[in-house]
Amino acid sequence: MSKIYGYGENQVKALDHASFSIEKGEFVLIVGSSGSGKSTLLNMIGLLDRPTNGKVFIDGVDTTKLTENKISSFRNKKLGFIFQFSNLLTDLTVLENVLLPRQIGGTNGSAEKDARDLLKTVGLEPQLNKRANKISGGQAQRVAIARGLINNPSIVLADEPTGNLDSVTSDNVVQLMKSMAKKLHQTFIIVTHEPEHFGDVDKIITIKDGKAFEGSEQTKKMEVIA
Repeated sequence: MSKIYGYGENQVKALDHASFSIEKGEFVLIVGSSGSGKSTLLNMIGLLDRPTNGKVFIDGVDTTKLTENKISSFRNKKLGFIFQFSNLLTDLTVLENVLLPRQIGGTNGSAEKDARDLLKTVGLEPQLNKRANKISGGQAQRVAIARGLINNPSIVLADEPTGNLDSVTSDNVVQLMKSMAKKLHQTFIIVTHEPEHFGDVDKIITIKDGKAFEGSEQTKKMEVIA
């Protein structure tokens, strides 16, 4: 797929025929320098923006054919989001923050039990009734992970989820995401400029000048030399 912003001489090609596939349950990193197009790519996968050309298939569905209303519903059911900043609502409790995506989707059912189970899994059961502004940054990011998983999404998209954390907390968050991916068999796609923090992963997709290729920049150089 390609994504072009602007017109005429002011055109900027953020993505240039990027093409790849990701299997269910894979833990994938998207890496690249600032301005390479990795956040644009995440927005395309997350259905927050549409490609200028090309298609995005999720679970066999051509999402480029969905109407705006159907995209919102599809996104809420199939995708979970984790951001660099936890973006919690500070006037709500930890539990209430995790419940928000389920409430927006209108499928409450066992929502509170599911939220409590997730918070227990991420080690925050004792904090579930605390206001979001009364917990640490690392705890807030764990709440964000639980919130991203509350709708049992097929894909979890994370944009620099460790970028605002110290190294120890960052390592804890990485291990938590990996354990959740393995336990729930969900696909994690993570944009990061610090791939070394993530250790072994299933796949690395490098974005350079809007183009995508599998493997790190170092791997690409080795392949060229070979």
